Amino acid sequence: YPLFCAVDADSVLQRDSLQLIAMPFLEDTRTIAVGGTIRVVNGCEVSGGFLGTVGLPRTVLPALQIVEYLRAFLFGRLGWSELNAMLVISGAFGLFRKSSVIEAGGYRPDTVGEDMELVMRLHRVHRQRAIPYRIVYVPNPVCWTEVPESMRVLKNQRTRWQRGLAESLTMNMGLMFCARGGWAGWVAFPFNVVFEWLGPIVEVSGYAFMILGFWYGVVSQPAFFAFTLVAVVLGVLQSTSALLLEEMSFHLYPEPRQVFALFLMSVLENFGYRQLTLVWRLQGLLQWMFGTRPKWGKMTRSANWDQDGL
Repeated sequence: YPLFCAVDADSVLQRDSLQLIAMPFLEDTRTIAVGGTIRVVNGCEVSGGFLGTVGLPRTVLPALQIVEYLRAFLFGRLGWSELNAMLVISGAFGLFRKSSVIEAGGYRPDTVGEDMELVMRLHRVHRQRAIPYRIVYVPNPVCWTEVPESMRVLKNQRTRWQRGLAESLTMNMGLMFCARGGWAGWVAFPFNVVFEWLGPIVEVSGYAFMILGFWYGVVSQPAFFAFTLVAVVLGVLQSTSALLLEEMSFHLYPEPRQVFALFLMSVLENFGYRQLTLVWRLQGLLQWMFGTRPKWGKMTRSANWDQDGL
């Protein structure tokens, strides 16, 4: 077959997801890869391999990740896709033109972020060879995936993601500022280098400077509280905007109490959770910098959403 679909083993597709994610290939022959939306299945009910009831997790940690996923997909990838500059298609759900992937060399076994690296390489190869192409994000096809419910598993996941990002960017550095780079090479790639790859160093250093500066009297009290307020408000604004976009566009969480709970999560995540994931990202970056041998880590799954107990 001309297309192949990559889906994680702990994920469930909605009934029409394959049909919807294939549409860009029919609408534009230049399309070589399409990514769908990843949503959190924790708290939902799945029977017979299909999603039945949409719900929220009973614990805070996976509920916080729902807000993260909304922000990442409905904000980030939706915008980059319009510019043909989306550098990441989630390994949990993506559809690819087989011939394009084979010509680019297929998946690399020497990185823990093989899904990210493949998409960046597809951009680089097609840009450098001046081959017309499209890499697209479509919000309607949905894949429901289980997210970590323990701090240990979540830490392993986030350090691995950061290391995979570092590997993917360095392996495809030829895309940045190349003559035919377009939005992908001149905007998206530098953005990911500065804000995603090196971002943890800058952000953790900023937090450390403000806290230590305030402690030793170098930073005034008004400046410290203004910094904290701006950091929190911007984070809340991003998350609540993503939640509003979700409600206006899809309204998958039908009960008002569910929406209110997600609103609380979009506020709560800025008081410790985002800072903690930032530290884990920094740890993953340092592991890559100092050549620590990559480990996948044991990703424990509860599958308590599967009504069939499979």
